Amino acid sequence: MKELIEKLAALYAEFEKDAKAQLENGNKAAGTRARKSSLEIEKAMKEFRKASLEASKQ
Repeated sequence: MKELIEKLAALYAEFEKDAKAQLENGNKAAGTRARKSSLEIEKAMKEFRKASLEASKQ
């Protein structure tokens, strides 16, 4: 579960960097990367939810 949390932190850092680049500089490619990162974050959050539920059952 620790690896999953680290993965989420890294994905969010990428998302934040690209989202800021789009917002501040109008970088359209960064916006595309940010949207892609948001989908990866969503998948990782679902994995976290499953792992968290499993850990709470033990």
